[in-house]
Amino acid sequence: MVEPPRLSDAPLALELRVGRSVEEPVAQPSSGLTKVLQMGIVPRDIPPWLGSAQAVDAPDCRLAERAEGYTDPARPMPPEEAVMLRIASFLAAALAMVLIGVAPANAARKAEQDSQAVAIGTGGAVASMDRYASQAGIDVLKRGGNAIDAAVATGSAMGVSVPFVAGPGGGGFMVIYLAKSHQIVTLDGRETCPAACTPTMFLDPKTGQPLGYTFASDQPISTGVPAMVALWDRAIALYGRERLAGDLQPAISLARRGFRVNQDFQQLTESGLSTLRAYTASRDLLLTPSGDPLPLGYLLKNPDLARTYELLAKHGPSFFYDGPIGEAVVQADDHPVVYPGTTSITIPGIMTVNDLRSYAVRTPAPTHVNYRGLAVYGMAPPSSGGSTEGEILNILSGFNLATEPRVTALFHFLEASRLAYADRNAYVGDPEFVNVPLSGLLSPDFAATRRCLIGDAALSSPVAPGDPFGPFDPCGGSSTASGAAAASEAHHTNNIVTMDKWGNVVAYTNTINFFGGSGQVVPGYGFLLNNEMTDFDFAPSSPGAYDPNLPAGGKQPRSSMGPIIALRDGKPVFSIGAAGGSTIITTVVQTLINHVDFGMPMPAALAAPRVSQRNQATSLAEPAFYYSPVAQELEQRFGEKFTLATGPILPLDSYPGDATALQVLRDGRMEPVAEPVRLFGGSALVVHEG
Repeated sequence: MVEPPRLSDAPLALELRVGRSVEEPVAQPSSGLTKVLQMGIVPRDIPPWLGSAQAVDAPDCRLAERAEGYTDPARPMPPEEAVMLRIASFLAAALAMVLIGVAPANAARKAEQDSQAVAIGTGGAVASMDRYASQAGIDVLKRGGNAIDAAVATGSAMGVSVPFVAGPGGGGFMVIYLAKSHQIVTLDGRETCPAACTPTMFLDPKTGQPLGYTFASDQPISTGVPAMVALWDRAIALYGRERLAGDLQPAISLARRGFRVNQDFQQLTESGLSTLRAYTASRDLLLTPSGDPLPLGYLLKNPDLARTYELLAKHGPSFFYDGPIGEAVVQADDHPVVYPGTTSITIPGIMTVNDLRSYAVRTPAPTHVNYRGLAVYGMAPPSSGGSTEGEILNILSGFNLATEPRVTALFHFLEASRLAYADRNAYVGDPEFVNVPLSGLLSPDFAATRRCLIGDAALSSPVAPGDPFGPFDPCGGSSTASGAAAASEAHHTNNIVTMDKWGNVVAYTNTINFFGGSGQVVPGYGFLLNNEMTDFDFAPSSPGAYDPNLPAGGKQPRSSMGPIIALRDGKPVFSIGAAGGSTIITTVVQTLINHVDFGMPMPAALAAPRVSQRNQATSLAEPAFYYSPVAQELEQRFGEKFTLATGPILPLDSYPGDATALQVLRDGRMEPVAEPVRLFGGSALVVHEG
């Protein structure tokens, strides 16, 4: 194993409850729209394929309401509203803050104003979905830590400030570039199913039919063995400059001093409110005494999580996997403490302390494909990210997207995705339990057999998988298996990108699955448990059909987490990762082709409207894509069909999920990039600006 580089290389508050306080909100006009306009994203950087747009001084907020309800893109629209609607739909998330008409408290607003979606500078860089978390990573970089240390610091702080998507109760994947050796390595910190898991664990014993996805996800049986702490420790031991104790310090300080609840925290609470209400410890930490979301500006402290991190800092991960924290995890999972009157939690967990003791982080080889002169590295199974992203790129290599009309290029992207997802669903699972034909899935010759199926009209999903076992006969390698669409998979993840002054880069996607995971805070320890086991298929697509992703004891469920690092001549040029469940893969690829093939600057490539085809009858499209002229042309010319990505909590209607990226500029400076609008925007920081 290559050693990492060493030092020689180079106001008055009103207390509401113990530990929490809130300042009186001060009514101020929302700055969300102003913030986006000042960033220069609209209207100047609206992708040209969305149609022409003229600058306007004051977009009519009513158009955002109309965009939300406008469900027939083929229906003619009055011409005087067409341009305005395109702009309003792109700004739907920002305009929602104006429509709501609620301003946060001064401190919460200041944190948002301090956040920026793009930064350029030297000395190190971090991008994440949260300002507090990004700052934790920067603090560690300034103290002498490297990109691996910064990733751990950012992830652990995310468990404090955005506990609904991160924390010790989950897991994730790291793709790491080691500058000293010009080597890409990967770490698999995916949760495992307890030993008592069986292929039928998500079937209703009374009917033999699969349980409802949401119902199963709310049950403790859906919790897998937490892997995050083991991943942090392994990453630092192999490649870090600091110790776990040092990298946890920013998160410990944040948990003790507290942070102000903002709009994103509040809407994520709303998203998981029913399950959070079900557990006494979750209500005590994350809700008001009446069981409602905490108000904007609330000073939220988490002394239990601070203590958890302090115990890990002092005793190491064994205190989690073979000690009191692990015992508390098992007790919470198998004997959940529910709030009086709760009737929704009916299936307890099946975890034991032996399940935690037996957990180990894996170190698989990364996936690798070549695309337009870039070496693109990703995550191997059980992640389907690297294999599916690689297959899509291999298929697209046979088309000159840069010179094609944009609508044709996007048609090819959608169809390549459709075919690659058919292969993903048919063949990808935990390689320690099933034979995953990874070399075939990533073979350019196999991609050629799939590319030739793309004609002048959209294929009908579900399409059948190909035959990645070879030999590869052009257009003659179809499998006898039937096709299947991507199974349900929660969208609630986060991606962190870090880089240090030595040139090391980390792309780190992690999650606890749903917003709020299982909904259960471990009593006394202050973190939420995951519900990742519902990423398994509950049953084969048809009786008796082969399915590589059925549950089993010790098995990891298939994941779509797919962070990538792209190299040119052995040196990193950019990294991309995303949230969004099974849409992660298409978000990463679409951002990549926006940048590489369509020539968009990375911030514009990441912010551009998204569409996701996953071998389904319709492609999931964000409002700005759904209402665009290119979507209408894709329907009319190629027969593509779209479903509007929407939901009751704005701006969650603008999913597929949020992303982060990092670009190494030609002069060696670093450009971390976060979301400008989705989920109220992320945070990009550098050690030295300029």
